[in-house]
Parts: sequence; structure tokens; C-alpha cells
Amino acid sequence: MPERGNGSAGDGAGQRLKRFQERFEPAVTRILLIGIFVTGLTAQFVKPLGDALQGKAYLGGALLSLVGYVLYDAVRELSSSIRVPSRALVNSSQLGSFVSEAFQARRVEISFLGYTGETLYNELYHRLEGLFDNPGPTRIVSVRMLVPDFGQPMTVPSKVGEDACPVDDPAFRLRMSRRCQEYDDILTDLAGRLTATGRLTVRCEYRCYPGIPRDKICIFNRSQVLHGLYDVSARMRLHEMGPEFYDPKGYRTDLNVWSREGTAAAEAAVATWIKHFDDLWSLAKRPDWPQRSAA
Repeated sequence: MPERGNGSAGDGAGQRLKRFQERFEPAVTRILLIGIFVTGLTAQFVKPLGDALQGKAYLGGALLSLVGYVLYDAVRELSSSIRVPSRALVNSSQLGSFVSEAFQARRVEISFLGYTGETLYNELYHRLEGLFDNPGPTRIVSVRMLVPDFGQPMTVPSKVGEDACPVDDPAFRLRMSRRCQEYDDILTDLAGRLTATGRLTVRCEYRCYPGIPRDKICIFNRSQVLHGLYDVSARMRLHEMGPEFYDPKGYRTDLNVWSREGTAAAEAAVATWIKHFDDLWSLAKRPDWPQRSAA
């Protein structure tokens, strides 16, 4: 825990230094360039100053400094208009940093669409548990998880049949459904206990969408969207000599990152993905989890 605190303090100091530099660097640079220009120009016509500076090339230096001033403004304006897009590629194993960043806000909103959400669930579980001891600025947390309706026949996940054709397997779908049910139960319990402390309001909810897990979407505080495509051809075996199943591996999925702090195109993409998720959420049904057999 102390190491995490030191890291956060170091990051905060670095961000403050960066903001200080971004705020004052342009003004200081302009003042220096104008100062050189004025001094050089004055030295050309005011003899005492010229004699003190000992030279005859003051006008040329002044003009060069003026050109530098104009170019400096032009370069800064150009760099602002041609910013590198905020879109980047990350691996699903890096979701932890996005979750931690999201929980720096007072109101935290995390949305997921995909397969079982196991990778995100693991990060959320540890972060929510940490709120008992150190809630930080967080006061409201909303987690929405959209997973496939495993109660319906599916081509992915499914059993690999002859000629690699997918064969629906109700037992394998039940396995995935119970996994999601377990995650739902644990997150819902955590949300209830955190809300009971009176310091936070936490809500975690699962819903189901029809179809196969193709897209993986993570939305953090409605300002960052991560999107990738599952490898729907990925296979696995439950036992060494058992049958193969089509079973996408979410932790291997690469994700494109879009941020509202990027270009206008990136901001438009974020708005589109958020609307898409909100629409799917409103159409999705609450899960009808299978009854657990008595021990």
C-alpha cells in the first residue's frame, strides 16, 4: 500500500509540473524572443547601447529573433491542429490501469459488453474491495455488464464438430452461464455491503444480449472507450483428450482506445460507442440464471 501511495504522489507531482510547463512555457518563450528583438533593434539606433554591446549586427539579430517568434507561434498552432489521435492499442491484460484511473472520479461509471467479462471482473473485484478501507474521492459507482444469453443455442461458444463445424452444446453454455452468475453474485454482494456503509452508493447489474460474443467493449466514465474483436475461431479443451470447443479468450483480445480528450473524430467515435451500448442495454433482458443444484 505505501508503494502505491508514493507512486500516486509522484504521478501527481509530475502532472502538476507538466501543467505548469504547458501554462508558462509559451509566455516565457515569447518574452525572451521579443526581448532579444527589442534589445537588438534598440542597439542599432541607440549608440550607447550599441557601443556597450559591441557589434554592428544587431539589426540582423533582431530580425532573426522576430522570425523566430513568428515561427514559434506557427509551429505551436500547427502542432495543436495536427495532434496525434488518442487512439491506441492495448491488451486486455492492461485493463487494471483504466479501472484505477476511472476510480479517481467522484462518480464512476463502467460499462462492458463481451463474453464473460472475466478480465474486467477481476480488476473490478479488487478495486471495489479496496473502497472499504480507502474510498478516496469516489462516492457513486455504477457497473453494467452485458453478456450473451447463454440460455439460447449458439455457434460460439460451441463444440467443434466434423469439418470444424460448430455444434451447439447446452452443457458448455451452462458452464459459461454459471460463471457469469458467480461474477454477478459476488459483485452484487460487494455493492450491497459498500452501500450499507453509508459512504458510497454502488450498483452492479448484469443483462443479456442475443447472439455470439464478437465485440469486446469497455466504457470508462463515458469518456474513454476500448473496443476490440474476439477471436471467434479460438479453441480449447476442458480435458486433454476431451472434445474441442470454440471458446474466445478475452484476455488475449487487443483493444483500440478512444478518448474524448483526443481529436474531434475520436470524440465523435466515443459518443457513437456510448450510444450503441446504451441502446443495447435498454433492449437487453435481465439474466435468468440457472438454478444451482443442491450440494
